[in-house]
Amino acid sequence: MSFEFGAATVIDDLARMRMLGSAMRKTGRPVVLVPLGRGLHAGHIALIRAARMLPRAVVVVAWQGDDIPAALADEHVDVVWPVRDEDLWPSGAPTLSVRWEGGLEPAGVVEAEVTRGLALMGVLRPSDVIVGEKDFEVAAALRRAIADLHMGVEVHGVPTVRMPDGVAISLRNADVDPSARTDATVISAALTAGAFAAEHGPAAVLKTASEVLAAGGITPDYLELRGLGFGPAPEVGDARLVVAATVGGVRLIDNVGVPLGIGFHNLGDDAT
Repeated sequence: MSFEFGAATVIDDLARMRMLGSAMRKTGRPVVLVPLGRGLHAGHIALIRAARMLPRAVVVVAWQGDDIPAALADEHVDVVWPVRDEDLWPSGAPTLSVRWEGGLEPAGVVEAEVTRGLALMGVLRPSDVIVGEKDFEVAAALRRAIADLHMGVEVHGVPTVRMPDGVAISLRNADVDPSARTDATVISAALTAGAFAAEHGPAAVLKTASEVLAAGGITPDYLELRGLGFGPAPEVGDARLVVAATVGGVRLIDNVGVPLGIGFHNLGDDAT
């Protein structure tokens, strides 16, 4: 099997994808999977560029949209894999699904995303997978599932790409009515304010973020601090401040890293 590297070769057959993964592994090349949904935006481009930075990587973009964007060829990905449910699960549905406890998103949402990701990895058997930190709960669940199954796949998280006003670039944020755009900025402002209260501890972070949301007229579905594995946040150390709220008829989620009990201006200090 041969193809031109960097030419965004389209392979829509699972058997050929298995052959590709096997052939690249035999040559010692890392096979890097970049799972993408419908639509292409700057956040997705950041994932692709992160994948291409891995030495000698073969970059495979799993694409769920109807039409394949020309931008994938412009980014010199190696393979575009159009993913269809009927190909992954010919019987109509997966016989196995992920169990994810202690999450914040509605039941089944995270499980479905992780199950799909594991199915893609089962076909391709990549060495690496690139995910965005925008959907932090999904990324954490995927890491845990990979570890539980001893798959040996390294997960690389890519920071959220944001607009100049702080709003995260995502398909859902793009669906927000322009009249509610200011409300969407309140979410990112609350996260930023909460994060900068990190040195004062978890209670101060949550209080600060809550006050900003309230001042902007936003009632969140949830606002919580979680550990990097999505368990309880530490009193001191790295955590994530996560939020969900409905703005302009669209349910938005976002998150930010928080150095609890330390604060950003102390991160470079030698003292602990």
